[in-house]
Amino acid sequence: MCIFCKIVGGEIPNKTVLENDNFLAFEDINPSAKVHVLIIPKAHYDSFDVTPPEIIGEMTSFVQDVASKLGVKESGYRIITNIGKHGGQEVPHLHFHLLAGEYVGRLVGQK
Repeated sequence: MCIFCKIVGGEIPNKTVLENDNFLAFEDINPSAKVHVLIIPKAHYDSFDVTPPEIIGEMTSFVQDVASKLGVKESGYRIITNIGKHGGQEVPHLHFHLLAGEYVGRLVGQK
């Protein structure tokens, strides 16, 4: 069982930001920005590549709700998901990083 499944199951504590029947958002324990929240489906999917499109669709509105709750919709935020080893994925459970609260920099290729 992966670490995020243990968090969903209550075996590992977390600082919940928002939760519903299908998704959980919680503070990252090693934040990369003033606001750094992880957003996961409660069901296990290894990565974005194997997650059914309808789950991603439902997750989209949940991410928007998290941004609203955090008060970062107006100032802006970044969402990131890493896929596989070369994509930097460390936990094999679909998760989005929501970064906000300050300028979070440019991505490669941006001007």
